[in-house]
Amino acid sequence: MEDALSAQPVGRPGVGVELRATPYDDPVVQRLVAEVQEEYVRRYGGPDDTPVRAADWGRPDGVFLVAWLDGLPVGCGGWRRIPGRDAVEVKRMYVVPAARGRGAARALLAELERTAAEAGAAEVLLETGIEQPEAMALYASAGYDPVVGFGHYAGRPKSRAFGKSLRA
Repeated sequence: MEDALSAQPVGRPGVGVELRATPYDDPVVQRLVAEVQEEYVRRYGGPDDTPVRAADWGRPDGVFLVAWLDGLPVGCGGWRRIPGRDAVEVKRMYVVPAARGRGAARALLAELERTAAEAGAAEVLLETGIEQPEAMALYASAGYDPVVGFGHYAGRPKSRAFGKSLRA
């Protein structure tokens, strides 16, 4: 089932997960983004209404990845530059429920960090919420620390922001 004809493989991180850079407006991406939005509605009562444009995810100022497992798209995530900062923001990290616990989220996050560093970013920032404890645990285990809220959800009580330096 390959709807992402324009997708470019970016690596095989192990555990059978294949990551492909895919345009944000690709039908596979749009299906996964719709699923993550449904998850936000279940957990928070509404979708993530952060302004997002397909152009935000184009190189050199962004990338969007789809994780494939056993020939099926099972997850996604991307980064985009934060204007005026030497940082990128990770958005739309998601893995379908049936594929959770198989390493797709960790592989996505590692590849997003690698490509952001390759693009010259000094820091990765991201936002999640208190209704996503598994996401907060993933980010903490990957070396992210709490940071002051930023962007669209800064100051909102259910929002939690995290950051990680890409400079060793």
